[in-house]
Amino acid sequence: MALPAGRTLSVAVTIGAIRVQGESRTDAIIEVTRTAPTIEGLARIPVTIDQVAAAVRVTALQADGGTDAAYVTDVTLRVPRTAVLQSLRVMEGRLAVTAFAGTMTAEVMRGPITATDVEGTLRLETSIGDIVATRVRVKSGGLIRLRTFNGDVRLSLADRPRDARVMALALNGTIASDIPLTMKDTWGPRWGEATLGSGDPVVSLDVVTGRIEIRVPR
Repeated sequence: MALPAGRTLSVAVTIGAIRVQGESRTDAIIEVTRTAPTIEGLARIPVTIDQVAAAVRVTALQADGGTDAAYVTDVTLRVPRTAVLQSLRVMEGRLAVTAFAGTMTAEVMRGPITATDVEGTLRLETSIGDIVATRVRVKSGGLIRLRTFNGDVRLSLADRPRDARVMALALNGTIASDIPLTMKDTWGPRWGEATLGSGDPVVSLDVVTGRIEIRVPR
């Protein structure tokens, strides 16, 4: 379907995975795969696609608020690299993002998030699970925010940024960074920050219980 600039895309899944692949294209290909114990059971995970001029919304939620792990929906999105993915939500499963450079807000309640070869404005959060972001580029005007309540955040930058404000907070955990941070870690929460050049864009990493790692090429 058409996904021009200004048209947003949202996806909600109960159990399953969302995979995002950024490509040089102007439309979006949405592939939905459902798995159930029986053919009749597919009715328990209905898929709806609502389209208006400004937005596309895909929902694959179990009927009657169910959370049965035997009923799985996987969604693959092949989208323009600079698309606006307004809301990606998975209750239990995983999110994987590759070659994306647009705007994304995503939340996984239980499960990991991986992002590879990305830039732009990314807000990625999981309640239980790790976030691993590799080959990340920071650009002026962008934002990288990675947050988990119970898990680790591991960020590997594609190159050492000249300009950025880096902030890392571990309420009950540790922080290790190849970018020198001004640290507050004598008692209570661990907090580290650094301002490079203009201080734009912002890189914000948060864990409640877990470890933060920031790596850059040497």
